Amino acid sequence: MDIVIYPDPRLRKKNAPVTTFDKSLATNVREMFDAMYATSGVGLAAPQVGLNIRLLVYNPSGKSDLPNEEVVLCNPKMVYKSKETESGEEGCLSFPEVNGQVIRPLKVKIEAQNLEGEAFELELEDWDARIFQHELDHLDGILFIDRMTPASKNQVKPVLEDLVHDYKQALADS
Repeated sequence: MDIVIYPDPRLRKKNAPVTTFDKSLATNVREMFDAMYATSGVGLAAPQVGLNIRLLVYNPSGKSDLPNEEVVLCNPKMVYKSKETESGEEGCLSFPEVNGQVIRPLKVKIEAQNLEGEAFELELEDWDARIFQHELDHLDGILFIDRMTPASKNQVKPVLEDLVHDYKQALADS
């Protein structure tokens, strides 16, 4: 399972709800965690591996030897976000070597389903809330560069242009 790199159009698509909770879904989740750990990530949304479904995984520690920290969210939605926000540096596995400041709510409440399709709620704050919001954005075709502060976006513009160039070149070569 490979990470989809910007500006691949799959990153901007709306994603279909997860409707089948089976062994195939569990296999995709395990492969997503493996891809995330292999690239030193802490979160990964299904469109980032070419699966246009509403599925995300994360582990705030980023450590594969801490599987009890792994979170799987099928069809997640944010039902509350705090007015209190914080600016923090974010990166993204679909944007190699791109980091920037993004302002996000400090606390969120979410509803989702687990791998068996059972509904549950979570309240997240700080780092966990930031990871969740970043990955949830992917499910709506929103990328962290869309939410970067103007100064950060201006700073990474040359790298984004290089990624677009490389993508177009790869298409032309194929």
